[in-house]
Amino acid sequence: MTKILVTGATGFVAGHCIADLIEHGYSVRGTVRSLVDPARVAHLRALGGDLELVEADLTDDRGWAEAVAGVDAVLHVASPFPATMPRDEDELIRPAVDGTLRVLRASAAAGVRRVVLTSSIAAVSAGHSPGRVHTEADWSDVDACTAYPRSKTLAERAAWAFVAEHPELELVTVNPGLVIGPPQHTAVSSSMTIFVRLLNRQMPAVPRLGFAPVDVRDLATAHRLAMETPAAAGNRYICAGEHAWTTDFAATLAEELGPRGYRIPTARLPYWATWTIARFDKELRVGLEFAEREEHVSSAKARDELGWRPRSLRESLVDTADGIVALGLAPDHRVSSARPAGRHPRPAPRS
Repeated sequence: MTKILVTGATGFVAGHCIADLIEHGYSVRGTVRSLVDPARVAHLRALGGDLELVEADLTDDRGWAEAVAGVDAVLHVASPFPATMPRDEDELIRPAVDGTLRVLRASAAAGVRRVVLTSSIAAVSAGHSPGRVHTEADWSDVDACTAYPRSKTLAERAAWAFVAEHPELELVTVNPGLVIGPPQHTAVSSSMTIFVRLLNRQMPAVPRLGFAPVDVRDLATAHRLAMETPAAAGNRYICAGEHAWTTDFAATLAEELGPRGYRIPTARLPYWATWTIARFDKELRVGLEFAEREEHVSSAKARDELGWRPRSLRESLVDTADGIVALGLAPDHRVSSARPAGRHPRPAPRS
């Protein structure tokens, strides 16, 4: 049975990649920073299939030689995504760049044939004036980026430079937009924060942030297709839908969940108010760079070369909300309108 290594197994994207690989008959080895707490990996154990979990940290060489031993391909998904902006941008950049090179060095030494790297459209369109449609030929301007897009751009650049010197190693990068979709466990990702807030009515109005969203399940499929498609080697693939505002998210959820008892706020929060609140709200501060900014990218290459077929945004939004409710992070009005509001999600762990 073909064995695939997935890094950062407890992460939002990695967990769905593991589920997709198991569903398609692959044997999977996943890396986590620590196996001391079994609760952190219980949702992965519940997937069944041939799954092995091992300890390896992006900031340490220990464990990586063992992690890549005997695997046929690597999906390098692990990378820090902040819920709040770090004071020192190296807290993001160094683990992203050094961790990527650490995985690539171990993969090359072990004779791994292909690595699929999870990058981001943050490595494609950031630092440029909005308006035109960006493609895989574009790179973000690191001199005009904030910490997160700079970390993704530098990490992907470093990966391509590495494989240029190691032609025996095939590299494919997948560049997703805002990742949404049903979470697998209560330590939800940063991209889920706005949905939890909407469902719990924790905001009186909605900041108008612009994204190109992608469903995490479709993203997992894209990773597998990038691994399986021979001609994908040496290519970048944008995986993101059409531009959408967070106010569009709210309007759709209000339409779909309103009849179930959810009073989703839909009023638009003015930019001046968004900016003011972000001074005190660290989570909103991370999203401030997306305020009133349109995000247009093309996923035509992934559709044409990988045969990638993403689901509709409406389906993804409803499934995201239903997943949050199912985990008890928001009230389930289908059971009882008197049920207490859901718990606040814990920050997603880095793996």
